[in-house]
Amino acid sequence: MWTSCKKRWIVVAVSGGTSTAQYAKEMERVAAKEALLLTIKDNGGIGALTSASSSNAGSIDINEKILALERLNPTPRPTTSPLLEGLWELQWAGAPSPASIAARYFIKVLPSTLVSISALNLLIWDGSAKLSASFKILGTIDMSFSLTSKLTVEGPLRLKEEYVEGLLTTPSVPENTVPSQLKDFYDQAISSIQRLPDTLREALSGGLKVPLTGMFQRQLIISYLDDEILIVRDVSGAPEVLSRAEGVASVSAEPESEYVS
Repeated sequence: MWTSCKKRWIVVAVSGGTSTAQYAKEMERVAAKEALLLTIKDNGGIGALTSASSSNAGSIDINEKILALERLNPTPRPTTSPLLEGLWELQWAGAPSPASIAARYFIKVLPSTLVSISALNLLIWDGSAKLSASFKILGTIDMSFSLTSKLTVEGPLRLKEEYVEGLLTTPSVPENTVPSQLKDFYDQAISSIQRLPDTLREALSGGLKVPLTGMFQRQLIISYLDDEILIVRDVSGAPEVLSRAEGVASVSAEPESEYVS
């Protein structure tokens, strides 16, 4: 990712007449992004969201890298930028967020020896956001939950997020992959489901929906945005770092030349 970014800017500098100072600042930004993501990876990535052994020193290192990157923010009005829309992957949450709270709950109920997080994704599109978390239980049972919210622009940097609905999907279990120690439990669960009334069984097959309209909301500041990295902060100032999902292009990949110090 970072190599392609560097190459793209080399082409821009040569063909577009980019100044030496601007090119140098862009290279500084590329290096700052790489340093941040490497530090997050070294400290456990999204797995650290549910780890009781996460390091305070590691959190300080990550926050130091976040501050260095925020200083180079190339998007002066991120809340209305087309770069904001698309599919993002949560890499780090500096404080409990809806995603990390739910993830921590699942890990508390089913310890990390049994369950692992496979993805935490955020889709932003047309004034709404859908956060999805995927889990694997015993490496075979797929389970996920999602939170849908409405986004309201309150300023060039500020958004209000209002939660609309939560959805917990019914676990997907291929019968031939069920571990032997869970086979009896699996057979009992299937038998219980089959005895439910048809209307209830059909409702559960689509997942358990929880209406949230008017119950939860939070305000966010977008402190950094480009075509690869998104950083938001909540009212306490705690950061969340997201990277654009690989293979998903942003709406506008053209770099913006105005920097915010």
